[in-house]
Amino acid sequence: MAALLGAGVYGFYLGDPHLLAQGDMPAHYRLGAIVLMTLAVAPALLACHTLRRGMGHMARALQQNPCAELLELAASPDLYPVARALCQWRDRQAAEKQESQIKLKELEIQLKLATAERQHAQAIIYSISDAVLVTDPFDQLVLANDSAAKALHFDLNRAARTPVDKLLSDVKMVELIQQMRQSRGGRRVLEYKSRSSDGEHTYKLTLSCVEQPGQTNGGVVAVLHDMTREREVAEMKNDFVSNVSHELRTPLASIKAYVEMLIDGEAQDAKTQNEFYEVINNEANRLGRLIDNILNISRIESGLVKINKQAQSLTVLVKEALDVISPQASQKHITLEEKLTPIFFQITADHDMLYQAILNLLSNAVKYTPEGGSISVQTLVDESHHKVELRVIDTGVGIPPKDLPFVFDKFYRSEQNNRMAKGTGLGLSLVKQIVEKVHEGKIIVQSQVGQGSCFGFEMDLCQ
Repeated sequence: MAALLGAGVYGFYLGDPHLLAQGDMPAHYRLGAIVLMTLAVAPALLACHTLRRGMGHMARALQQNPCAELLELAASPDLYPVARALCQWRDRQAAEKQESQIKLKELEIQLKLATAERQHAQAIIYSISDAVLVTDPFDQLVLANDSAAKALHFDLNRAARTPVDKLLSDVKMVELIQQMRQSRGGRRVLEYKSRSSDGEHTYKLTLSCVEQPGQTNGGVVAVLHDMTREREVAEMKNDFVSNVSHELRTPLASIKAYVEMLIDGEAQDAKTQNEFYEVINNEANRLGRLIDNILNISRIESGLVKINKQAQSLTVLVKEALDVISPQASQKHITLEEKLTPIFFQITADHDMLYQAILNLLSNAVKYTPEGGSISVQTLVDESHHKVELRVIDTGVGIPPKDLPFVFDKFYRSEQNNRMAKGTGLGLSLVKQIVEKVHEGKIIVQSQVGQGSCFGFEMDLCQ
């Protein structure tokens, strides 16, 4: 062995490393050189193999073990720096992953909160009776409710993210929204009118600009409050006060005039005085009836009237009213014809109120029927449908078709029939309130000019 090593060393130190490759080199020198080279390379190969095995162990340990165990596995001094670097890298990755997961959770929470807030806002807007319309900075529809779709005539299901100039047919509304967006802030309230199939509507339009962070201009919120009914009610109240004042003034003026004549001594004889007293009494009664009718209608409309419903015979109520109205009919030579059903057919009604309604119908028939005419009072029973009808049919002057839809309105009187009889225009209105609102019945009216009228009502029979 010594000879072989010596031969190898000798061969290298001769300065000719190619001696090994030469065929004329002595065999024992060639063998010595090979052994020497093998001994020189073996430690490096062993170190590579050890490093490779250590790296494999660390790679597996990196996934399963904490850094303390990983460093213990790095027994070789050469592997310790690598293991430490791997531990630091793994810690950074774990920290970044944890931070990313936290940020992801925060984003998910923010998304859920934003979705909940949007749904909450939508629920609020959808539940508002007023029309609400919200646009973005590009004048596209973001949110709207059913009231807005009805008021502005567009399809709510296809309206999202649609420009308002393509969505709304009303050019004025589009211009108002665009002007409000360009104003970049503030609030504007104005009156807005819109026409639809059911007539003209008046709205209180409130426009507000919505500022958004990072943008020079924001969207617009438009709220439309329908004031049509409020306007109508206000006009009705004004008309009611005006009509009541006029109707009260007429009998009061008559009473005052005849009282002044009595005071001045213009009625010297008893006959003239009695005539004056009769006029004063009639006007006072008229004034009392007017006040009673106004109070009764007001109580019924406000729900303050006391109702005492019991089983009543409609025939008995009609006979009571006929007994009261007969003297007035006899003075005008008007024939009263009765076609009444047996008394055992009953309805559930308030005696006094329904009696007042029947008496008003009979009184109107007598007033607007010329002398020598006739009035037929009928009650008709439909047992199959549990209904009973009252019809008061006269041969009077009749009502023009244009006036027929309004005869039950307060203080309404046909101009054509004003001269024929005095009245307040509250009798039929009270009848309608008593029949429909108090007793949930149905009003009947038919009329032809010059031939007469038929007024009545339909109610349920007692079960």
